[in-house]
Amino acid sequence: MLDRSVYGPWAVIAGGSEGVGASFAHRLADAGINLVLIARTPGPLEETAERARARGVEVRTLALDLLDPGALAAVREVTDGLETGLLIFNAGANSYGHEFVSGDLARVQGVLDLNITAQLALTHHFGALMKERGRGGILLVGSLAGYMGQARIGVYAAAKAFSRVFAESLWLELAPHGVHVLELVLGVTRTPAMERAGLRMDLPGLRVAEPDDVAREGLEHLADGPVRVAGGNAETARKRSSFPRAELVLGAHEASARLLPRQS
Repeated sequence: MLDRSVYGPWAVIAGGSEGVGASFAHRLADAGINLVLIARTPGPLEETAERARARGVEVRTLALDLLDPGALAAVREVTDGLETGLLIFNAGANSYGHEFVSGDLARVQGVLDLNITAQLALTHHFGALMKERGRGGILLVGSLAGYMGQARIGVYAAAKAFSRVFAESLWLELAPHGVHVLELVLGVTRTPAMERAGLRMDLPGLRVAEPDDVAREGLEHLADGPVRVAGGNAETARKRSSFPRAELVLGAHEASARLLPRQS
């Protein structure tokens, strides 16, 4: 059970409406921690909030696109005055897949703004409050994509690599102040977003994690930073970090292509 005196009484979850984000919300509610849930889509956001409220905690919701220029101000309107002991940034996603040099640079910038700029803004704000408070936790949801370059999602993969190194640095800076930092690295996870993308998760030998298992693992290891590779994928991460790079990158590229929807 999470220690409410460390990670409560309030937690903020960016990307808290479905999939892993919803699983985080339900587990935190079971631990008696009140929630601020942030997501773009009001319907799933309110459904997750109602399920959390049924567990006996207070829940505030904010339907917000974190790419909006006033996003941090909007978050502060809802959270200022609350004692926030935990920030979970689960909002990162690959919002644009395309070969880089022929792609739309503005949409590429959107991938960076969501996965890096928005993450930094929320972490800077809540991390400073937790440092002053002398306890708390920051959980950044990462991806195995950040361990290797990939065609058509190269900027997303690079952003996830940035997130991991940032988490390691933040872990060093905040540990002396009682604030735990963890990047939870996900592999293939059976989320609504993955299903909408049509990814082939029925391939023989493919390791597919369930959202609730991933959320449980992340929360159980909050104090074991700076990085936790979830779903039994630690060996995959180690292999993707080795050399020679050309052979590894080409092999991973061919394997990743098998996940894509079949072309009709």
